[in-house]
Amino acid sequence: MMNARTVRISSLLLLTALLTRGTSAPAAPRPLVIASWNLEWLVDTDTAHRARMACRDGAPSELPCDVVRDLPRNSADLARLAAYAQELDADVVAFQEVENERIARRIFRGYQICLRPGPGLQQVGFALRPGLAHRCGQPLTQLAVTAQGRAGQPMTLSVPGLGNIELLAVHLKSGCAHDPLESTREACRLLAAQAQVLGQWIQRQSARRVPFVVVGDFNRGGPPAVSDPFWAALGPDLFLASSTVLPFANCSWGAPYRNFIDHILVGRDLIFALPKDPFAQLRYRPGDAARYLLSDHCPVGVSLNAFARL
Repeated sequence: MMNARTVRISSLLLLTALLTRGTSAPAAPRPLVIASWNLEWLVDTDTAHRARMACRDGAPSELPCDVVRDLPRNSADLARLAAYAQELDADVVAFQEVENERIARRIFRGYQICLRPGPGLQQVGFALRPGLAHRCGQPLTQLAVTAQGRAGQPMTLSVPGLGNIELLAVHLKSGCAHDPLESTREACRLLAAQAQVLGQWIQRQSARRVPFVVVGDFNRGGPPAVSDPFWAALGPDLFLASSTVLPFANCSWGAPYRNFIDHILVGRDLIFALPKDPFAQLRYRPGDAARYLLSDHCPVGVSLNAFARL
């Protein structure tokens, strides 16, 4: 049986615990993380098998034979990419160069997929954490410009405290990352046309004061500068670009690249929600890059204070 002193001490400890629990600061809300990741010819295993057989036999292949030769991914490679997706732990990932929803789910396990199939094997889409209110829009086909171009994938994301955010995942034309946009080369002409379409989309959102984020593989080196006609067409005063503040680093040791071509553009009506250091890059560990066939791109992401207006 407890004596009176023991009862008083027990009661005091219980009261202290209740008071402490009642006055402790609530946990800070989790930021909303949006990322971009080009997965470099991530195709379904059936597609890869058919392409290997076609290239072996000298028959037409839906996958370029140099890709079949240089990027023969197996289940271990896919599992390592999935592990990096878990480590990234983003709420939304805009992905590029993904064939279909089935192979996307092997990387983004447990995520919802927003992907509208189009021509070719390099699709653009989103992987979303379950529970996020969203509407997967129809492809922005104007961004393709020609049959060789790729459409953009829009999505409306509803976020408590921020309202509706218009997201646009893009994968622009490769082959003109550093050349003058006025070049007569076909790649530069297509990229210049895509810049005009994308700039018009950005200007429409800005004029309507709609919060937006454009994310993906722009295939154009940054950071944005008005002196570059590509960035001038996008209107660099209308957004903050990740490459403006995030120091460049190659995804793995020894890679030959010198600046970002993967960008995140946060519209000026969302800049208030950015924390102190909003942008980050997830690089591959040297051992993984040597052992596995990952991607020549790695994820870049942005954090938003999702409850900034509450």
